[in-house]
Amino acid sequence: MKTPRRQAFTLIELLVVIAIIAIMVGLLLPAVQKTREAAARLQCTNNLKQIGVALHSYYGRVKAFPPGYQDRNTNVNSDASSDVGPGWGWAAFLLNDLEQSAVYSQINFNQTVGVSPVCRTFLPVFYCPSDVQLPTFQVNGTNVVVGQSNYLANNGVKETSYFPGNNNGPFLRNSQFTIANIPDGLSNTLFVGERNSAYAKGTWAGAIPGAGVPAEQSPNPALYVELAPGLVLGHGSAVHLPNDQSVWDPDIFYARHSLGVNFLFGDGSVRPIQSSINGAVYEALLGRDDGVPPGDF
Repeated sequence: MKTPRRQAFTLIELLVVIAIIAIMVGLLLPAVQKTREAAARLQCTNNLKQIGVALHSYYGRVKAFPPGYQDRNTNVNSDASSDVGPGWGWAAFLLNDLEQSAVYSQINFNQTVGVSPVCRTFLPVFYCPSDVQLPTFQVNGTNVVVGQSNYLANNGVKETSYFPGNNNGPFLRNSQFTIANIPDGLSNTLFVGERNSAYAKGTWAGAIPGAGVPAEQSPNPALYVELAPGLVLGHGSAVHLPNDQSVWDPDIFYARHSLGVNFLFGDGSVRPIQSSINGAVYEALLGRDDGVPPGDF
């Protein structure tokens, strides 16, 4: 009895099959990417909500929100170029409230940020999955290596004004604002927002004296360098909107989410804000005490 011969694919049939597979992959890829982005956005939102809970837990103990960063430079009329350290940032003060007591216990808050290896710790709660995980980086202008963070506290509207009395955000150098210091209301004030490290790098640890923060994606990063507090603090204005691709300012809020930058409000809620927001509305949200109702956005 003869065994029937198995007929092989012809070249045309093989090409047709390959073409069908390519079409199917082309149709599925956007859906997969969209699902991944939705998952990344959700994780980022959850991170910010955890940070919001930690801020209020800290407030419950200390009766004030943490400083934007801590420095022995107490001259309210000087900028960050006069900072001397230690520089520990708002996020470092929250570690106990973020179930990171083991990391917190290794910090000597009298020691300048970057001296201890603990600063190199990568903490997932400060990482947005839409970004590339570094997870550490060397700070521009120094030999210091620190752990990555995608979240900046809001220091207000003015450029490079991190010190009390010179800006209107809820987190400044050595600030210890209470709810009474935020008369615009917690639900109307931005506390923390995102910055993608491909735009400019940030850390949870703090502001290293003498360091710089370059705008990584600018045509010439050396021409767009922010002072060290830009590692932990961000600002905005009517002309420095979130995700504004026409601005090379290292300390603006900038994310890779299609729906805009995720922001934590003072009341613990999290909302995305796009670059299409009205500039006046955005400034009203950034200020803690300007008395301007933000309106719809």
